[in-house]
Amino acid sequence: MTESKSSEKFLKGTFILTVSSFVVKVIGSLNWIFVSRILGGSGIGLYQMAFTIYFFFMTISQAGVPVAISIITAERVALKDIFGAKRVFKISMMLMLFTGIIFSVLTYFSAQWLIDWQFIRDQRAYLSVVALAPTVFFVTFLAASRGYLQGWQRMTPTAVSQIVEQIFRVITMIVLADLLLPWGLDYAAAGASLGALAGAVTGLIVLVYFHIKLNRDIEKTYGVDLKPATPNEPTLAIIKRIFKLALPVSAASIMLPVVANLDLMIVPQRLEVAGYSVHQATELFGYLTGMAIPLVNLATILTASLAVSIVPAISEARALKDTARIFRQTAAAVRISNFVCFPAFVVVFFLATPIATLIYNAPGAGDAVMISAVSIILLGLHQVSTGVLQGLGHTTIPMINMMLAAAAKVALNWTLTAMPALGIMGAAWATAADMGVAAFINLYFIHKYIGYRIELGQLFKTICAALVMSVVVKFFYDLTAAQWHMEIFSTFGAVGAGCIVYVATLAMIGGLLEEDMARIPMIGKFGIKIFRKLGIFK
Repeated sequence: MTESKSSEKFLKGTFILTVSSFVVKVIGSLNWIFVSRILGGSGIGLYQMAFTIYFFFMTISQAGVPVAISIITAERVALKDIFGAKRVFKISMMLMLFTGIIFSVLTYFSAQWLIDWQFIRDQRAYLSVVALAPTVFFVTFLAASRGYLQGWQRMTPTAVSQIVEQIFRVITMIVLADLLLPWGLDYAAAGASLGALAGAVTGLIVLVYFHIKLNRDIEKTYGVDLKPATPNEPTLAIIKRIFKLALPVSAASIMLPVVANLDLMIVPQRLEVAGYSVHQATELFGYLTGMAIPLVNLATILTASLAVSIVPAISEARALKDTARIFRQTAAAVRISNFVCFPAFVVVFFLATPIATLIYNAPGAGDAVMISAVSIILLGLHQVSTGVLQGLGHTTIPMINMMLAAAAKVALNWTLTAMPALGIMGAAWATAADMGVAAFINLYFIHKYIGYRIELGQLFKTICAALVMSVVVKFFYDLTAAQWHMEIFSTFGAVGAGCIVYVATLAMIGGLLEEDMARIPMIGKFGIKIFRKLGIFK
């Protein structure tokens, strides 16, 4: 496969996953509006108690296997060892069958024990935990199937299955919660929990179709009688390699809820030390974790998708020992991350209070949202650099870096949040530092392995364009807000004007490369035509 085709496939996959992630988030947001009205606060509480347990068992049962399958499959496909790729998939699915059954059964039988030992404080959550138990089994297969298809750099199956999964999950949640509500709130919450099962099963059915389609394509390209390109690797050796790659990824995934729980223990307490009441501390903590952080995650949908797409792309290049391609793909990924994250930072930073008011009706969240905007740039770099290291086969390094970053975050949370002048902004700075520490250590190791450094000239141009954009955003919002007195038009108008000026400025100062734009699906060629007419591209 040529460099241009490989890059096109990797960026096309990113675009597809970004669109699907956005659609899934929109559907999910609409879902909570309806489900919250049916279940109320107590019902949602029961659902969340059960879902936390389910999420923990689901994370362990998958154990990072999808990433491992994606890496190994991409390597085998790059070497034209199609028989080996299919064999790895069969072995991994048998492994998932084993772990899926075990952790599904553990989820079921742990329900009563968790209530008896007061890990779950409300016994009404029992039915919801039981309802989620079989989902663990199906989700392990779902994840492994996506990993295999991603190894072939086919992102459409993942995107379509995610959307179908979310649609059926939402419909089932709403219908069953409403139907079972007369039986009691515990039954209604359990009905909502069954939505995850419906989504997983339908998502798996969609993937079966794409597996059939892939097999047909393989037969057309490589024939029916596939033979191993190299001597068969022992099954035990394959399983060991899967776990060697997967366990660090799983440990890194578990770090997310661990860090969230540390925040829960530290931030409200240190806010009280800063002079806030218990009620005020709880409210400020909600501003950060329930409002600011979700905005950061929303702003980095593209980089999260980029991180998934780049793993098999880097793995393929590594298998072919094409270090030049690895370098170019890494550089392109970092450029794209900065290209998207810097304007997102500008929008969230300078329009923090208007955005918090429009979306959450909580202008008080403005300070937390404003400082959290810094995390957008750093999280984007962290996601992309993690994907590169995983593609290089160094899955342990991002895990260790996350642990070091978490330690820094705990120390900063303890110190900064207790300062009266900072308060919740101190916790927001600690979160940004968490992302930054992990990202920059990742980049150090990327430099160590492939010699890549961030292109300072390109970064400087991006920063300059973002500065120009910030002036436009601030000026447009202040001017129109004073004249129109319509927050929504001022906010969206400032965002639109700022983005246009950002892209135009970046193009004029040479920060937007035609080769990068050419690889962006759908809109890339259209953008090039416009810039050529304007004389920006020759």
